[in-house]
Amino acid sequence: MVSIETEFKTVALSLADLCGADFMEAVCCGRSFLTGESKGDVLAVAMAPVDFFPAAFQVRLNGMMGDVGEVVVATRPSPTSPGASIDSFNGATRCAMAPINGLGPFRIGENGTLYLTTKSEHYHASLGHGFPGYQLIEHARRLGIPNATHNNTRGHITRVLERVLVATVNGLADDDAAGLEAVLETRRLDVMNRVLNLETGSLALEAALKMILARFYRVQPGMDRPQHAGKTPVILVIGDEEGGLGANYHGTTILTQIMRGMWPEMAQALDEAGVFKVKAIRPNSHADLEAAFQTYNTDTTQIAGFFHEIVMMNYGGLVLTQDFLEQAYARCAEHDVPTVCDEIQSCIWNANIFMFREYGLKPTFVSVGKGFPGGEYPASRIIFSAVMDNDLPQFGALVTNGQEELASLSYLITLAWAKANADVTRAVGENYATRLRDLATRFDGLITAVGGDAHMSTLFIRDLTTAKAIAAKLVEAGLDISAQTYKADCPPALLTKLPLIAGYEMVDCVLEKMEQVLATFVNNT
Repeated sequence: MVSIETEFKTVALSLADLCGADFMEAVCCGRSFLTGESKGDVLAVAMAPVDFFPAAFQVRLNGMMGDVGEVVVATRPSPTSPGASIDSFNGATRCAMAPINGLGPFRIGENGTLYLTTKSEHYHASLGHGFPGYQLIEHARRLGIPNATHNNTRGHITRVLERVLVATVNGLADDDAAGLEAVLETRRLDVMNRVLNLETGSLALEAALKMILARFYRVQPGMDRPQHAGKTPVILVIGDEEGGLGANYHGTTILTQIMRGMWPEMAQALDEAGVFKVKAIRPNSHADLEAAFQTYNTDTTQIAGFFHEIVMMNYGGLVLTQDFLEQAYARCAEHDVPTVCDEIQSCIWNANIFMFREYGLKPTFVSVGKGFPGGEYPASRIIFSAVMDNDLPQFGALVTNGQEELASLSYLITLAWAKANADVTRAVGENYATRLRDLATRFDGLITAVGGDAHMSTLFIRDLTTAKAIAAKLVEAGLDISAQTYKADCPPALLTKLPLIAGYEMVDCVLEKMEQVLATFVNNT
């Protein structure tokens, strides 16, 4: 084991620090009026700083690493409820691993076992369970800040977050007010300066698709003729290695499901009718890109948008290369094609907050979610260029809600901690990926490759049966890990996504468990 102590940067902030002292004073005046409490008492809550990740808390978490995989709770719920869900959900549910408690990177299952959340609770608990910084949400509740708002009463915290997100995607310093105002006034396809607040990543990407299709079709009667009216919109997506659609994942609405190969008869009918067409580009295929732009920008068809992830966690963690994406963005810029960078998976897990910034890309849209609210709320955002603000009706086309104030506060908390600890994220992520590559070398023949990026790293296994067996043994050892085995032409992969609070101590634990399990497969073959 490496046994390096992780030194996270201290972040201690109050509600007044995050939301503004004037605003919080108004909140406290309102609370005093409504409840009869003294203004001083409630103002003290607004001004009280919270240590986001106390040293004692870190010591406690690190001290439990040795208990991973052990039964730590003797009293277990019995019988547990069978629920009343659909067959596919019931078939996938593992009640033994379902949580009865959690703290930091740990979850205690119904079977009493201590699990390490090696996938960050399927990619959204970016700061683990019970992150102390989220105590500010309880402070906000204590002061009566409502979570439930509506589009027409979008709250101050949500509006603050919108500006913080615009500044962050454009690489501006937090105090660069002049730079932010300049960005907000810009109208270019490669400058993102508008934010829509939604509740799921599927809805965020659906909103982007709607804005793109509004260049081809009127959303409702009486609107102006769209720019590309009469042409068939062609959506470019990243396909699998065989050129099929099954590799990408941009949500669960019908059109985005068609973009990944679902609803095949409907897709064919839309294509043949000249209504909507999807074209797959093989991962990192420069030739496919060139062919698409030569084929589909015609008198009857028009490339409408290019949708992509950077780390394809639904395709074994395959990573798109910088030179491929630079070529794609250059072609899109030449032909006035909006680019949609789907960072639902990678946002907040990168030291630059957004992975597209590491690549030097300038998307038209970027979708964010999951990791930003840290599992506290379902809350996503689509950040995009003012050029695409094409007067879609507020309620009829875009969103009926999504403006929850406490959800926005969770974003601000996560973002403040992630920015302060960007160097730690980078160092730990590099350490984890490097050690996984070393592991793959030692188990060459069992592990065929390492995919993904930093905290989001994956291990490709030689065959499907072995991958499933390794995943099952790792779960027995206390690692919440899964094998992606349902993509026909993608080698089976073990998926991990360590929470941002993972230090070298957690990396040690994960690698030690992997080493032990993999050794049993080598010794038994």
